[in-house]
Amino acid sequence: MPASGVLGMEVERTPTPVTAESDAALREERLLLARLRRGEPEAFESLVRTHQDRLYDFCVRMLGDREEANDLVQDVFVSAHQHLAKFREDSKLSTWLFRIGKNHCINRLKYLKRRGRGRSEEYGEQSEGALADLLGSPPGPDAALESAREQARVQWAISQLDPEPRMLVALRDIEGLSYEEIVDITELPLGTVKSRLHRAREKLADLLGRLEE
Repeated sequence: MPASGVLGMEVERTPTPVTAESDAALREERLLLARLRRGEPEAFESLVRTHQDRLYDFCVRMLGDREEANDLVQDVFVSAHQHLAKFREDSKLSTWLFRIGKNHCINRLKYLKRRGRGRSEEYGEQSEGALADLLGSPPGPDAALESAREQARVQWAISQLDPEPRMLVALRDIEGLSYEEIVDITELPLGTVKSRLHRAREKLADLLGRLEE
């Protein structure tokens, strides 16, 4: 994760050069995909082990609920298994999984909004305690507690964003994906991604600033 600005955000990132390591990863992914298409159970288990943690973290950021996120990640892999034949191999498997996860999260947020379980408008002790628990903060020294509180503040601020800017912040500033990957996931033009992410960061900075007042 970048080390400056709100959430350690940077404005631009140097593209990752093609290396022998990245070539090896690409070959390994192609082999995994071939095994998945043959229906090997071990291949699907490998896919889940490799990607479930990052997908879960993304879903937690989007939904703000561990149980909801856990259920949704399972749905993502079920969808991936069912639609593997439709994967065109025009992106990485991880990008495709995030695209499925994005769609599931947006749909789930719409459902929760209809059920009256929308975002919280106020930040207080109850929100802080719930979010600290959500983020799995361990009991411990003051420094650890303050870190958990800061994470809770950040997660609360993210939860105040509309779904699309929340998604852009989660993908870029939490998961550290490249702009090219985010374009593939969101199916938005690059300029649109950058401008909307910039506005989302400004909104986050404003929200976090209010908490310090």
